[in-house]
Amino acid sequence: MPTVCFSHLIKLIFATVDKILIKYLPERAVKPCFSLIEETGVHLKIVNERVTRHGDYRRLPSGRHQITVNATLNKYRFLITLIHEIAHLVAFEKYGRRIKPHGAEWKHTFQYLMVPYIRPEIFPNQLLPLLARHFKNPKASSSTDARLSIALQQFDVQHTDKTYVFQIPSGSIFRIYNGKLFKKGNKRVKRYECVEVTTGRLYLFQPNAEVELIKE
Repeated sequence: MPTVCFSHLIKLIFATVDKILIKYLPERAVKPCFSLIEETGVHLKIVNERVTRHGDYRRLPSGRHQITVNATLNKYRFLITLIHEIAHLVAFEKYGRRIKPHGAEWKHTFQYLMVPYIRPEIFPNQLLPLLARHFKNPKASSSTDARLSIALQQFDVQHTDKTYVFQIPSGSIFRIYNGKLFKKGNKRVKRYECVEVTTGRLYLFQPNAEVELIKE
């Protein structure tokens, strides 16, 4: 029976994981991300696109930790999302399960884990000042930071004919991902008041929400 060299087997596993992660992450982020995944013992699942979220973290009934990230994200948003979700695990393990999911403990953990990646070897220069500003007080989702979100979207591989709420004229009718129609209204501080056409209900939209313009 042939013997198996354990160190050789580990190298093969690392090489396989590297080949997978390089498809989704900036090249210089692959090894530190792999080390972080290995250190935390998290099970990473790369899944088909979910419109309402980029990723999520959950503790399974078995006690294992699982993170899912959308496969369709560009490499820079994938990296931010991956670290975002790992920060949930690390914060819960350090501070306990009673903390708020996106409270002060998670923000501090997210900042700590993300800072080593905010450098020109990993992110394009035009993103660095936006990332530095964002991580002074990270949000529950990078999508709520309109300037950063729009800057990240220019690196998307899949481009659509959709536009953003802030770009369409007031009074325009637009459609969102689930087919519902809205009429754009006035801007309230940072978000736009929009009325659902069929119900008359008022909703607030982030300026960088992707929509399909139906009628100006």
